Amino acid sequence: MTLMFIGYVVVAALVALVLSASSVLSFTRNPKVMGNMTKLGVPDSWLPWLATAKAAGAVGLLVGLAVPFIGVAAAVGVTLYFIGAVITHLRVKDYDVAPAVVLGLLAVAALVLRIASA
Repeated sequence: MTLMFIGYVVVAALVALVLSASSVLSFTRNPKVMGNMTKLGVPDSWLPWLATAKAAGAVGLLVGLAVPFIGVAAAVGVTLYFIGAVITHLRVKDYDVAPAVVLGLLAVAALVLRIASA
């Protein structure tokens, strides 16, 4: 097992954990999540789709432990998801983007580590 793969395992597990929790909170329409979505102008009807995307990203990162291509695809998808999140925040002049930026950077790290360890 290479150091790059160990790094991928750690980063992928961390991001998958956060995505899983966020997905559950979105599916259950947690009041804080709902407040943030309303503030950002995200339609209610998008919540199940966004929650599903986060859940799929979490599963893909973990499947990527065994199937490198799936891990790469999931990391790309999660990176794009968080780029969209940052853009959504900035579009409404909400500058509380640190969580989305950090998670996006962790997704990029997962992508680089998965490619380097394949």
